[in-house]
Amino acid sequence: MRQGRIIKGIAGFYYVHTAESGVYECKAKGIFRTQNRKPLVGDRVCIDVISEEEKTGNITGILPRRNALIRPAVANVDQAVVLFALSSPKPNFNLLDRFLITMEQQRVPAVICMNKTDLVSEKETGEIREIYAASGYPIYFICAETGDGVDAFRVSLQGKTSTVAGPSGAGKSTLINLLAPHAGMETGEVSKKVQRGRHTTRHSELIMLDSGTYIVDTPGFTSLAADCGNVAGKGDLLPVEPATLEMFFPEFADHRADCRFRGCSHLQEPGCAVRAAVEDGRISRSRYENYGQIYRDLREKKKYDKSGRRSIR
Repeated sequence: MRQGRIIKGIAGFYYVHTAESGVYECKAKGIFRTQNRKPLVGDRVCIDVISEEEKTGNITGILPRRNALIRPAVANVDQAVVLFALSSPKPNFNLLDRFLITMEQQRVPAVICMNKTDLVSEKETGEIREIYAASGYPIYFICAETGDGVDAFRVSLQGKTSTVAGPSGAGKSTLINLLAPHAGMETGEVSKKVQRGRHTTRHSELIMLDSGTYIVDTPGFTSLAADCGNVAGKGDLLPVEPATLEMFFPEFADHRADCRFRGCSHLQEPGCAVRAAVEDGRISRSRYENYGQIYRDLREKKKYDKSGRRSIR
């Protein structure tokens, strides 16, 4: 019996790295299916070796998880890096905020990383920095092609297991190739017509940067990014009530208790302290407007779910 960590899973095979003997190709025992449990990339597991020569084995146990994410499906992570491009494709801040909400829902600290600084001006990067200044999220501006800004970003990964999330075309594979040249990740060009990248990551993979530092490359969040405006379709967040949405915007915390009415939605009620903070610049108007759009989408989805059909206005 040996212990290791799942670094990759493809078509029912799990690749388990052990400190003593390297990587074994393993199948999961059938007992996991009867228990409705599935091994995840990042899991620490016990394996029985079948062949030392061919490096094959069976996963016989999953050690206790520190956490397990639904989007993306990985285990035992310390933080999520939400990676967007500054241009080509242009950032969709409503989608970026949905990524952040998804991480808040799963109680995973998030770091924002904006790639392709070579394609925009310093004024534009300053404006984006200002949007998230009050949110509490660390934000890094990098160019994965040239390496500009990557050293400072690398420090934020040290000693942690970080999952990278973001839409296709943001430069995830290029960044990972820079951080871990041995990974040899496939990269894809961005379509000029639709300003989206080809999905070059087809499975989740745990990549060691150095001892104790890992990065998890995951497929693009197609289910979240496909249609963030389709409230009854694939663009849904994890289950969340409209009334609790404010909890996933950290910059609201210092103001919502001062609203005149308990249960304030922060959209139209008089005496709303959150709206006042937006007006005097303490909360980003962009973030607030995305909050409003997502709130309305959740309300609409709730109506849809109750009636079984889209409400007609």
